[in-house]
Amino acid sequence: MSTLGTLPIVVIGAGPIGLATAANLVQRGMPFVILEAGHRVAASMSDWGHVRLFTPWSYLVDPVGQRLLEAADAWSEPDPDAAPLAKELVRDYLDPLAALDSIAPHVRLEHRVVAVGREGHDRMKDGNPDDRSTKPFVITLDTPQGRKRIKARAVIDASGTWTTPNPMGAGGVEADGESKFAAHVRYGMPDVLGGERERYEGKRVLVVGSGHSAIGSVINLAELAKESENTLVAWGIRGTNPRKLWGGGSADGVKARGALGTSVHEAVVDGAITLMTELSIGALREHPEGIAVVDVDEQPRVVVDEIIVATGSRPNLEMLRELRTEFDVPTESSKTLGPMIDPNHHSCGSVKPHGAVELAHPEKDFYILGMKSYGRAPTFLLMTGYEQARSVVAELDGDHEAARNVELVLPQTGVCSTDLAYGGKPSATEACC
Repeated sequence: MSTLGTLPIVVIGAGPIGLATAANLVQRGMPFVILEAGHRVAASMSDWGHVRLFTPWSYLVDPVGQRLLEAADAWSEPDPDAAPLAKELVRDYLDPLAALDSIAPHVRLEHRVVAVGREGHDRMKDGNPDDRSTKPFVITLDTPQGRKRIKARAVIDASGTWTTPNPMGAGGVEADGESKFAAHVRYGMPDVLGGERERYEGKRVLVVGSGHSAIGSVINLAELAKESENTLVAWGIRGTNPRKLWGGGSADGVKARGALGTSVHEAVVDGAITLMTELSIGALREHPEGIAVVDVDEQPRVVVDEIIVATGSRPNLEMLRELRTEFDVPTESSKTLGPMIDPNHHSCGSVKPHGAVELAHPEKDFYILGMKSYGRAPTFLLMTGYEQARSVVAELDGDHEAARNVELVLPQTGVCSTDLAYGGKPSATEACC
């Protein structure tokens, strides 16, 4: 007789989506364990806690999580229109949620998942008819006490992509010398105006990337340059047309996101930063005055002291190699979801409602949620992940009707990728989401 029903559901990652998944599991009375690689919950978000989110509180809180906090008298309603710092979201929402008696005992910190598989089955092995899906998952972990393995009836991977950033090199490949000069390369969103100010003040700094993370660093460095005249800022993008960088401005449904594009546009126009287009980096090389950034045609483009790489991130799929998974080719997102979110065609911040059906893999009862479900696509919003969590937990609970009744309304960005890719303007017949 199968013992699957007595095993817990394993949730990988104790970030916003992992904790929302836990809240839904609590609501339905389903046993679970949360495995978090970091030393605290929301470890990745805490790494960029100094950053102000462009979405307000009304888009940042999972409804089920809020209900649990309210029931425990542990919730203080924030201004729904205010956009918090990431560390404020952690402090005022995620930490209290993780501390609830119904969740805290099930969180395992510093438990890094090495591999996920099926008991007695590698990726190739079918076994007897229907035998594979009746076997428990086996999760291999590195913990402070050493290597461990635990079993689960289902696995929900909400580990995100923050810890696997894309390299700065062209074509998604590490540039020559990128590792050699690692002490001068910072991935993600450094605290330029705070804890890491000394690193960048009075230096020549290059920011690589064209997303919101890059724009945020560019704006902060421009502010630093106002206070320190020896701070020089260059911003490198691979494209030729910067118009998409400015975003939708006042047409953006999220005001702070629109303001971000407007601010960086002003900084470029005012000459506070130097925008370098068509920068495809091939190598970093030693130079008498610093680090030479060389393009793929072996042409030196700029000499700098420090580089901030904000070229996005990619999912860690290595730990899933022995599962039967299917991914969209361009995005590395879940196969069915990929065409719905591909940033080559979608940049409007709006996708069709999706849940357990679109997130399913051939491996029964395995799901990827949150930022990792989007693969390399950078357009994920937390409320998308909260709805994913609700739907998938309902599916695992056998409530198929609730799982398929997905609803998702996202704010417009006010900008369309199909227009901006060619430098044109929206026509009267083209909708912008």
